[in-house]
Amino acid sequence: MSVEIVKQLRKIAITKQVNFLLGSGTSVPAIPLMGAFRDVNDKSANEQLFERVQEVSKKLLINNKCDLAEKDVYTVLGNYQKFIESIVSILNLSNSRQTPKNVNVFTTNYDLYIERATDQILKKYKLVFNDGATGYFDRYLDSSNFNRTVSYKGLNDNYINEIPSITLIKPHGSINWEKQDQNIVIKNEVIKESVIVKPDGYEASTTFENNHFHEMLRIFQMELDKPQSVLFVIGFSFQDKHIAKMVKRAVQNPELIVYVFGFTDSDRQTFLDNLNFENERPNFRILTPIDFDEAYINKHTEGANDEKWFSFTLPNLTNILNGIKLEESKDDNA
Repeated sequence: MSVEIVKQLRKIAITKQVNFLLGSGTSVPAIPLMGAFRDVNDKSANEQLFERVQEVSKKLLINNKCDLAEKDVYTVLGNYQKFIESIVSILNLSNSRQTPKNVNVFTTNYDLYIERATDQILKKYKLVFNDGATGYFDRYLDSSNFNRTVSYKGLNDNYINEIPSITLIKPHGSINWEKQDQNIVIKNEVIKESVIVKPDGYEASTTFENNHFHEMLRIFQMELDKPQSVLFVIGFSFQDKHIAKMVKRAVQNPELIVYVFGFTDSDRQTFLDNLNFENERPNFRILTPIDFDEAYINKHTEGANDEKWFSFTLPNLTNILNGIKLEESKDDNA
């Protein structure tokens, strides 16, 4: 069963217009989930989470992997690097005459993991990284920059080859975004008063009150409305109601396929409840550990209740994109 699913998902990734939605779960354990924080003394859970994102992002900017006290930070960075590398591999296999050689990565995280990971990958591969910015010394964010492709052409204009590109869209902002007048500038530093949507339960209203965030979500909706598209969701539980609403609307597009990966089997019902779905849809599939590992299935059906034996994480999705059977990589979850 696992082999067939991996083959199917990899084929879809190569032949469809690919989108990823990454939530806070992909940066764990370096940045714990919101629920891991508690209001203490004069600091709220939100403030503690924000400070941890700042702390981790500063380390990523320095990229000092000798900091043994922060092993989790660099382990997660390695996970992101392998994930970005797997995307490049998929793009190199895709046919630009059928689908653009571009992958959209939407993330509600405002840490700098994807930026740092991609910067490392750019040293090895020909790749365009499009974060929506324009400018040289002052890099201003402009959503119109997302709709572009870059190609090589022969010296005699006898051929054109589209260069693989990754488009990063952060609808909840970023720790290195700074507001200047009516503009957002992307800096190479952590900004104390950064432009972000804080996880305070008012994400929907905050997002739509800000023109930029609204535009990012409009792009998200437009990409899901395109024919022959796929959305892979990981580390995201659909608690953000505005994004959940957009995904619910998007699955009305019969040419879109949505695959949601759950960390444990219990996440299946959580996703359905947060989306107000009674069941999965033909083009909305939830995949949890029990869908992938025959040994896990046997252990589960024998009455064992040890979900920690196998949990689905970002390295597992990376292995799928690379065509690796998950049973061969259980150590990634150790």
